[in-house]
Amino acid sequence: MSELPEASRRLADSVDGFEMQVRVFPEGTKTAQDAAAAIGCPVSAIVKSLVFVLIGADASEEPVVALVPGDLRLDTVKLADAAGVTGSRRATLDEVRNATGYAAGGTPPFGHVTPLRVFADNRLRRNDPVWAAAGTPTTVFPISIADLDRLAAPLWADVSE
Repeated sequence: MSELPEASRRLADSVDGFEMQVRVFPEGTKTAQDAAAAIGCPVSAIVKSLVFVLIGADASEEPVVALVPGDLRLDTVKLADAAGVTGSRRATLDEVRNATGYAAGGTPPFGHVTPLRVFADNRLRRNDPVWAAAGTPTTVFPISIADLDRLAAPLWADVSE
C-alpha cells in the first residue's frame, strides 16, 4: 500500500473488514470509458461516484453522493425525488473536495471526511463485482455489490436516465 497515492491509502485505512485491492493506471481512469478499457470490464461495471447538492423547499443545501453505472447518466429530478427534496445540482469542485475529502474524478463511494447520504442506482446490480474510484483519477478497486451495500450504505433507487 505504501506505493499508492496518499488519497488511496487514506481510503483503504478508512474501512474495516474489507481488503481493498487498489489498481493504479498511470494514464488515468477519468471517464467511465477510460476505466473500463483499462480494467477490461464493461462500462456498466464502473461505479461513477457523483457528488450533487440536494436543494430543500427551504432552500437548504445538502451534499450527497450518487452511485451510477458508467454507461448511464444521473437524472437530477429522480435523485431529488428519491431524496424527498425539491431539486438537485452538480456540486462544484470545491464542494466535492470539502464534502468528501477527495477530488472530483477520484471520489470513492465511501470513506468521506464528512458523513454523507449515498444514493445508488438499482442498475448497478447488473454487474458483480463493480469497479470504483480509489481516491484519485488514476486508482480504482473492485468491490462486490454486497460489500458496496455494506460500506456505502446507500439508498437504492432508480436515479439514472
